Amino acid sequence: MRHGKKVNHLGRKSGHRKAMLSNMACSLIEHKKINTTLAKAKALKLYVEPLITKAKTDSTHSRRVVFSYLKSKEAVTELFRDVAVKVADRPGGYTRILKTGNRIGDNAEMCFIELVDYNENMLKDVKKKATSTRRRKPSAKKAEGTEAKAAEVVATEEPIVDTAEENNSEATDSNAEEKKD
Repeated sequence: MRHGKKVNHLGRKSGHRKAMLSNMACSLIEHKKINTTLAKAKALKLYVEPLITKAKTDSTHSRRVVFSYLKSKEAVTELFRDVAVKVADRPGGYTRILKTGNRIGDNAEMCFIELVDYNENMLKDVKKKATSTRRRKPSAKKAEGTEAKAAEVVATEEPIVDTAEENNSEATDSNAEEKKD
């Protein structure tokens, strides 16, 4: 049983798994978005988010620690120069997983994993949070102005006469006259 085991072994030995996650993390940092299986994406999320947090503090020690995981100078440079600056104010949650369906050959769940701050489409859709509004009694000046406008509108409108009601009332009047005769 797997009680309390947090690591998904992904069907690989530890050396293979570490190398695969390192390569995937480098690709994610360089391309900002990669397509993979859901299980690998979840494992990659656990692998890369602490590295991004570590990259927020630009020191020799943190660079060496991140390099020990990534094993790529270009990826480390990109991470500290561009990515860390862009996510500096974010308290966590640097990646997003978007499911895309199942793979044709083996029906594996596929998804995109991407860095949150680099998806232009999602950033355009983000709306500023509306401030909470409360209903208040309108001020005296505003109330006078709206009441005057409402009175003008009511005075200019003609009464609406329903033709169906007129027809019904005429029919009932003629029926009443016939019964009297």
